[in-house]
Amino acid sequence: MNAASGRVTQRSNSPALTILCGPASENVGILLVMPASAECKEPGRLVPIIDTSRCEAKADCVEVCPYNVFTVRKLTDAERGALGLTTRFKVFVHGGKQAFVTRPDDCHACGLCVAACPEKAIKLRAVG
Repeated sequence: MNAASGRVTQRSNSPALTILCGPASENVGILLVMPASAECKEPGRLVPIIDTSRCEAKADCVEVCPYNVFTVRKLTDAERGALGLTTRFKVFVHGGKQAFVTRPDDCHACGLCVAACPEKAIKLRAVG
């Protein structure tokens, strides 16, 4: 714990993932800011957000998530139509599939999905 800032920093096995527990209103330019306390890993406090312009449906998130938060499936016509032209082409090249967060309330904010995604398409955001 950093006494000056009152933040607890946790590092995963990935050097790219830093999780800070502190006031959610802080904008510190990292992947994740959460409330300070043991509640950092409490289900439902954070949800994974997938950047549809980056996701290539490689399913690494599905494989590493111990809470079955993700699925990979084909996009519907409406979902595909909402994407930009470049992203639609990218989705086509990757079999018309993308990852989806199907059980966000089950996320424990372990960060495994963030570290595993080769496209860096997943971030964790505080709920509310």
